[in-house]
Amino acid sequence: MIPIQILRVLSTIRQFDVPALLMGGQACVLYGAAEYSRDVDLAVLATDDALPRLTDALQALQATVIAVPAFEPHYLRRGHAVHFSAPPDADLGPVPPLRIDIMSLMRGVAPFADLWDRRTTIALAGPSSSEEFLVDLMSLSDLVQAKKTQRDKDWPMLRRLVDASYAAARDTAVLDEQIDFWLAELRSPEFLAEAVAEYPAHAERSLRPAVIAARGDGDIADALASEQATEMTADRVYWAPLRRELEALRHAARRSAGGSHTGNE
Repeated sequence: MIPIQILRVLSTIRQFDVPALLMGGQACVLYGAAEYSRDVDLAVLATDDALPRLTDALQALQATVIAVPAFEPHYLRRGHAVHFSAPPDADLGPVPPLRIDIMSLMRGVAPFADLWDRRTTIALAGPSSSEEFLVDLMSLSDLVQAKKTQRDKDWPMLRRLVDASYAAARDTAVLDEQIDFWLAELRSPEFLAEAVAEYPAHAERSLRPAVIAARGDGDIADALASEQATEMTADRVYWAPLRRELEALRHAARRSAGGSHTGNE
């Protein structure tokens, strides 16, 4: 069950017609690869037309920025995440604030227009009534790509996402693009070996080292570990300049706060 706080955020985003896609842990919940997520992660369209609607939605949620960078378009367009905290409804009792993270650009992930065209839309029950509202999710393939980060915790989730897709559909008629997705992204050695055996023609066309290993030319687990290490290194390289920029912003914020404090004494 999705917490009421999260339903409130998603329904508000829909109410204000914000071009936004649910991603992160909560999207994994809806794809059946997780049981619970504390936060809301959104991919947003960072244009002059779209951001005012997002601003209105965040104001309706009484959400405030809780860290650097500030909620400014150029930070989103550079690939930074902006972090918000939204207070709970008073009738929920002693519930902690909800964190909302928004991004517009991610390493290795397609531009927002492409993400939007490939989105998955589902219906959820509203936060305060039985009426349903629609939620737009990042497609499974795009969500998998977004999960290829330097964080260890993202990789088990990535594995569960693709495993759930494969386990749910492997005994049914599937499209070629679905088979290619599994062969490109499956991270369970057992499932990957099974898929290679089940779809040999597709597997023969794949240049993925883990697929080649599954065809009998190597160790699948070793190939998967090498693949993960390569992606994690690429993500660290991608984030290095952004982290330096964040640290400069934090330093400037501390200096500004110190100067303000001194001037008020």
